[in-house]
Amino acid sequence: MYKSLIRPILFKFDPEEVHYFTFTILKNFGFLNKLLFPKPLEDKRLEREVFGLKFKNPVGLAAGFDKDAKMFSELSDLGFGFIEIGTLTPKPQEGNPKKRLFRLIEDSAIINRMGFNNGGVDAAVERLKKNKNVLIGGNIGKNKVTPNEDAVNDYIICFEKLFNHVDYFVVNVSSPNTPNLRALQEKEPLKELLGTLQKLNSEKEKPKPILLKIAPDLTDEQLLDIIEIVNETKIAGVIATNTTLSRENLVSENKKETGGLSGKPLTKRSTEVIRFLSEKSGKAFPIIGVGGIHTAEDALEKLEAGASLIQLYTGFIYEGPQLIHDINKKLLTQR
Repeated sequence: MYKSLIRPILFKFDPEEVHYFTFTILKNFGFLNKLLFPKPLEDKRLEREVFGLKFKNPVGLAAGFDKDAKMFSELSDLGFGFIEIGTLTPKPQEGNPKKRLFRLIEDSAIINRMGFNNGGVDAAVERLKKNKNVLIGGNIGKNKVTPNEDAVNDYIICFEKLFNHVDYFVVNVSSPNTPNLRALQEKEPLKELLGTLQKLNSEKEKPKPILLKIAPDLTDEQLLDIIEIVNETKIAGVIATNTTLSRENLVSENKKETGGLSGKPLTKRSTEVIRFLSEKSGKAFPIIGVGGIHTAEDALEKLEAGASLIQLYTGFIYEGPQLIHDINKKLLTQR
């Protein structure tokens, strides 16, 4: 139904406008979900316990879709096991100028240069206070105007304000759309950032898992640094991977657009990164696998490579809620 009827209509319009239109439909016409999409699978065998949290199934929604925590409940109703909100910054910011979101239909991909557009952490907290039972990850970043030498303070502000309202945190230093942000992935700045947050975390009565989201464009040497940093700072795990700057083998007209590429062109590389981290670390920490999951088989590959959980974004846009159902159904047949 989604791919044959709904997607062709949605894809005739501007991607960002469609995104907000979809939010309106889900918010106001939730009953349509039951008519148009498969009933979410609920089965104890799908449950996973990772970094001390119980996930009702291992298929989550990646950050960037519900940036401002406006739709976590409705999106959870589609069958996701967990929802990651953000990236949130201390102050509201508009992000980069439009047009900033592009479909690469022939490549089953998307290029975005959104630039952490969000209404700020305070507004998101007010919405999260209404959360009943959705497992939520809080993806945090820095404001564009904040220089890198002061970036730690932005992450601290978001961490403290979100602490009582999310189940785990994700430190985003890998978006290519905030100037110089990826410089924070370098060994020393990253150690300082994660070490500071983990120290604050350890002082809490009940610390929460902190994860690091990394780029797929890191070299093997940089990935070995990541393993060392995770072990040293004792953070809970890694999300692999964010979007890529690579444009290898693309055929769509929009391939010339700047920004981060997501979708099928990322499938192989993100799985390679997961496998590398898992094998080289001796499975020392959990990994959430994300990047180019468009089929149940893609999800299984990520899990077999070493991921404990997976997340969807572009695959969800191209395949619809059926993909969540297909992955969970496939997992039940594997057990």
